[in-house]
Amino acid sequence: MNRRGFLQSMAGAAAVAPPALRDDGLMRILSATSSVEGRTPQEVAVDEDFWFAVQQAFTVNRTLIHLNNGGVCPSPKVVQDAMKRYLDYSNQATSYHMWGHLEPEVEGVRIRLARAFGCDPEEMAITRNASEALEICQMGLDLEPGDEVLTTGQDYPRMLTTWDQRVRRDGIVVNKVSFPAPPPSMQYLVDQIESGITPRTKVILFCHITNLSGQIFPVKEICQLARDRGIETIVDGAHAFAHFPFERDDLDCDYYGTSLHKWLLAPHGTGFLYVKRDKIEKLWPLMAAPERMNDNIRKFEEIGTHPAANHNAIGEALTFHNGIGAERKIARLRYLRDRWMRRLEGQPGVQLHTSFDPAMSGGLANVGLEGIEPGQLSSHLWRTQKIIVTPIGHEACKGVRVTPNVYTTLEEVDRFAEAMEDVIRNGIPS
Repeated sequence: MNRRGFLQSMAGAAAVAPPALRDDGLMRILSATSSVEGRTPQEVAVDEDFWFAVQQAFTVNRTLIHLNNGGVCPSPKVVQDAMKRYLDYSNQATSYHMWGHLEPEVEGVRIRLARAFGCDPEEMAITRNASEALEICQMGLDLEPGDEVLTTGQDYPRMLTTWDQRVRRDGIVVNKVSFPAPPPSMQYLVDQIESGITPRTKVILFCHITNLSGQIFPVKEICQLARDRGIETIVDGAHAFAHFPFERDDLDCDYYGTSLHKWLLAPHGTGFLYVKRDKIEKLWPLMAAPERMNDNIRKFEEIGTHPAANHNAIGEALTFHNGIGAERKIARLRYLRDRWMRRLEGQPGVQLHTSFDPAMSGGLANVGLEGIEPGQLSSHLWRTQKIIVTPIGHEACKGVRVTPNVYTTLEEVDRFAEAMEDVIRNGIPS
């Protein structure tokens, strides 16, 4: 279906729709339109009619260019509407509706998330973000003074801060390995992790994909390396789930935490924690749970009163994600990334900190300009073009992080590239 035919069909659908459908159902139709069966993800990635339909499912502010989807993403309207419905219903009879009707529905969300991740629902805890999921593991593992934790110098600051607190409180030792961005190969990353292991290493925490440069790690190889040595593995998947396709069996980790308000486009304040079944009982929850729940994955959800609306609307986000298709989604994200990276590649002073290799990167990328501080560059892009990027000051990848999403247009990506080229030619006025 071409764009004109698509719009005509939408106009006809809205004209005959009942009021409830006209109110919010149009976005549902938009998200499911344009047949792409039989076409490769790469072919769909460049089909602007298909992505125009996807773009219309969002209510984003088009007076600015939002290229910090690695921080938090907007939800499509269908997800926003679901969350509002649940909130309205909760407030009609709070304890009766929220606790009696809506909260039990989290089990349906648990089943769907487990199916998407490829694990047993009894291994899937629904959390508020990746930080909560990962800190459950970091704070909940029994570690003795002198026990060692291995991580990298490019892990997420909150997770490094959590280990620092355990150093102060429990006397554990944290070791970090370093790597350039991008590294020369995936095997290099395995070798670096292996080089940091000592006889006292008990836990390895590392990112599935780093938040700094978008480097994907060879998770399964590292986890198997650790398991052979009796070491537990915690994988920070904050930027991975629903960004590119994978399942639990592709990882072979003990623990996995992610945020769902990033690439799944779920309500803000949603995430999940996977705990391997035989690891649940010995892992302490962050907030106390009764002893009878020791081997129950739900002990990690004992956080007190919280809105049911947020986690119940995850179901709509999963439906939206599946409607696009995981392979089509990552093909589009890499197409947008390559569009601006290829344009800037080789220009004077440009430093690309992200690999073009699809095995090593997704839609998140980092670019620096020699002699220009990341904060100065990001401020200039915002002040002159209303472009939002993320300044990254880490020595291994000083630059700005650029993260488009499925609602991002080619014009927006091109405007970013043009703005960067202007800085390359003319610098930033003082």
